[in-house]
Amino acid sequence: MVKNVVLQGVDKEQNIYKEITPGGYGIAIKTKDILFSEQSDFQKVEIFDTDSDLGRVLTLDDLMMTTEGDEYHYHEMIVHIPMMHHKNPKTVLVIGGGDGGTVREVLKHDTVEKVVLCEIDGMVIDACKKYLPTISCELDNPKCEILVEDAIEYIKDKNDMFDVILIDSTDPMGPGEGLFTDEFYSNVKQSLKNGGIMVAQSESPFANKMEIKKMYEQLRRVFPIVSTYTSNIPTYPGGYWAWAFCSESVKPLSYWDERRGNDITRTCKIYNREYHNARFALPNYLKELVG
Repeated sequence: MVKNVVLQGVDKEQNIYKEITPGGYGIAIKTKDILFSEQSDFQKVEIFDTDSDLGRVLTLDDLMMTTEGDEYHYHEMIVHIPMMHHKNPKTVLVIGGGDGGTVREVLKHDTVEKVVLCEIDGMVIDACKKYLPTISCELDNPKCEILVEDAIEYIKDKNDMFDVILIDSTDPMGPGEGLFTDEFYSNVKQSLKNGGIMVAQSESPFANKMEIKKMYEQLRRVFPIVSTYTSNIPTYPGGYWAWAFCSESVKPLSYWDERRGNDITRTCKIYNREYHNARFALPNYLKELVG
């Protein structure tokens, strides 16, 4: 999920993973063993262990996707903000998210009857089930249906099927590029039920300003309600990330289920009602970017 990186990957001689953005800054992580490294039909899939508090790390094409140490910062935010805005989310679609963290958080909601994971790269799913079990632990849940296929094609003929759709995609490049178009967002909108909500990861407000601007222009052409919320993610560019909240009828902070919210909060490391409400407060420069 890290965009426009000019230097990245594991330096096997120095045992360091590096990721440097065009802005001239980035991260470095002390590494140990490479546990999995294969080229799928779409990308290089790699999982390596680290000599750090981050534990194991998943990269795609040498770009940071998730770490055992800070994954909850991302997965709790992409899931519980939209799910808690829906009064009775029963059917959920996760696009991308082959590591399983988003599915894990979705299934904390006892209203959910079915979650569909549509991931284009089956190798990501298989590798994460083997090497990242704390993240992928709910992928074998009977409520979870896994589809290894292109979400762009899958979503085209779906109408009024889902209460919540979560676009847990990579960046607008490679296999994720087609998930950032007006046509795709229009198909997503038609697949939502009445009162449905879509949330999509929308890059780093600090490192990816132009990408965010373009994305929100596209979303506003499709959805009447488009809002932004943010949170910190230690291993992502600038330590700061944004998500797009979109719906035809549901406004941010319009609903919160006391019983379900309290149950969810007990299972989370960062999510709670106060934190939820604060996520929609934006700095001035980001307000200008998203319009």
